[in-house]
Amino acid sequence: MVKEIIINSSTTQTRVAITEDGNLVDFFVDYPENRRMVGDIYLGKVARVLPGIKAAFIDIGMKHDAFLHFSDIGARTQQFQDMLGDDDSDVDEEDDDESPNKTDLENKAHNGHHNHHNGGHKDAQENPVIPKLYKGDDILVQITKEPVNNKGVRVTSSVSLPGRFCVLLPFDNKIGVSKKIYDFKERRRLRHLARGILPKNFGLIIRTVAKNQTEEALKDDLNNLVKTWELIETTAKSETPPALVHQDLNTTSSVIRDLFSSDVSKVFIDSKKLYKQIKSYVQVVQPGLADKIEQFRTNASIFDSFKIEEQIKTLMGRKVPLPSGGYLIIEHTEAMVVIDVNSGRYAKSKEQELNSLKTDLEASREIARQLRLRDIGGIIVIDFIDLEDEKNRKKIYDELKKEFRKDRAKVSILPMSDFGLVQITRQRIRQNIMQAMKEVCPYCLGTGLLTKHSHMVYDLEERLKKFRRTSKERTFIVKCNPVVMAKLKENKLKSIFKLQFKYWVRLILEEDASLPLGEIKFFSKKTLQEITDETN
Repeated sequence: MVKEIIINSSTTQTRVAITEDGNLVDFFVDYPENRRMVGDIYLGKVARVLPGIKAAFIDIGMKHDAFLHFSDIGARTQQFQDMLGDDDSDVDEEDDDESPNKTDLENKAHNGHHNHHNGGHKDAQENPVIPKLYKGDDILVQITKEPVNNKGVRVTSSVSLPGRFCVLLPFDNKIGVSKKIYDFKERRRLRHLARGILPKNFGLIIRTVAKNQTEEALKDDLNNLVKTWELIETTAKSETPPALVHQDLNTTSSVIRDLFSSDVSKVFIDSKKLYKQIKSYVQVVQPGLADKIEQFRTNASIFDSFKIEEQIKTLMGRKVPLPSGGYLIIEHTEAMVVIDVNSGRYAKSKEQELNSLKTDLEASREIARQLRLRDIGGIIVIDFIDLEDEKNRKKIYDELKKEFRKDRAKVSILPMSDFGLVQITRQRIRQNIMQAMKEVCPYCLGTGLLTKHSHMVYDLEERLKKFRRTSKERTFIVKCNPVVMAKLKENKLKSIFKLQFKYWVRLILEEDASLPLGEIKFFSKKTLQEITDETN
């Protein structure tokens, strides 16, 4: 398998695509108006503590207070608070393979243990010591989930610093090794190395890319992380909350840090400036991979050359085709994402059960891919084509489990119900690709629907009835969006003219592009004053 990273840089955004044998498997967008926040560390102030929902809200200077669930208040919180008061504390040594908080890409890359939306919260009682928070307390927090809609960011008080080969845990003596490193001898070697180089009052998680790395490489990475922490510590003690004390790498840099490993064949970059930056960084942290980075020098678009642009277009649509003629319909709602599987015209076999099974299996593979590409998180409900045989339902469930093993986000799947529904929860860390790249249409307000001509005329007639009862005016102006105007003018003789004769009024239709699609305004011809409210 040929795995490649293709980076396209423009004046407004940087796009990163990861392909396997030419097929797009991951896609990231880095742009200034929506800067990546996960991994940023803030000195905040406790705004509210709500035991009823087991959460606290932290003022970190954003529009909405950050959400800190009690399950995210780690045992090290007291040490961080003591640090802010110049009173350091020690913690007991513990050895654990469970990876703590990481950045979003690290979570995706190593199946991090955060499972906020799709596996329930860990009970706070599982932690040995949970410090109590009080309104007005200063607290150091790290963002783990970006804001969505009207929800603020989600934070944790267990701060961690990800590097190239390891994750540094201040005030924690844990040493863990990524579960993606399966070789027992290598795990033992890396754990032994970590114990030898780790300073007092720090914990360390060895990342997957550290496999077969030298002690020197791990030591250099650790030293850089310790220096970063010392700077954070100094800044946190001198700042007044709310304040940003550490900003993590942008999306492009974090992709290189977290996902550029030895299994990547090439990295192609079309920007000379970005090429030099990434090349310099890799030559410092892992010189052996530097030769895999190439500058794309042709005049053609890099995404067109690698046939990525056409694959990205499918990410924006609600309809996704399947190989045998079926298709998926992906709908976003406030509470969940709903996916409908349709067979289309596919009918290779006369037996319906076999046709349905083949389409559902294709859909299972494509759904797993689409959720990764679009970075869709939260609750997902899939309506598969009905299968009568229980064995076939089990095949769909097993296929989904197999495909989601490739996903770096945490995924939980329930077996297919009697109605052919499969429920999935997928770890959400960032906005999905639609939320990141699209805005709600100001005209239809996201509905994508137009009122039918007959109902528009009905609405006009009802208003005219009320207007005739309250006023003696016989001429007024009707303003609406040009699209609505075109609808109203359909069969004009049969609709608008008929209304004018029936109620003995004159309607002057005027276009107003600033009006939403569902809004019609009425104005007096005599005074030019709006009288819409009088007709409601």
